[in-house]
Amino acid sequence: MVYNFNVRVYGLLINEKGQILLSDEEEYGFRFSKFPGGGLEYGEGLIDALKREFVEECNAEVEIVGHFYTTDFFIKSVFNDSQVISVYYIVKPVAELILNFKEKIFDFDSEGDLLQAFRWKDVSALDIEDVTFPTDQKVIELIKEKWQKNH
Repeated sequence: MVYNFNVRVYGLLINEKGQILLSDEEEYGFRFSKFPGGGLEYGEGLIDALKREFVEECNAEVEIVGHFYTTDFFIKSVFNDSQVISVYYIVKPVAELILNFKEKIFDFDSEGDLLQAFRWKDVSALDIEDVTFPTDQKVIELIKEKWQKNH
């Protein structure tokens, strides 16, 4: 039997106001909220993949500040039969982000099979319900722990 692994990489971008960037997406009718990032392509390293994803999704270059978390439990993809391994990095933008930030969840500007919108959420008000996937929810718990210790 062949087992497939799906390696994902995400950026945790917290602005000077103490807000974290969230991505609301819809793919073929399935809506979800997550951190910016996506799948590793064959031949890519994690850092290169994360930088590519930020350019593709946010039209922004980012610097990697440091590693934050790597999945340490089993999680099956909701999209296919693969095991998901997600790696999270703290990132900061090289220049100011030029995106149409939204206030409401799933407030898309267009229609189609693949939709995406971005919004800021105060880290102090962040809740596991703000994201869809279990690994992102674990990361929110870890962010909240660190945030409370440092603020």
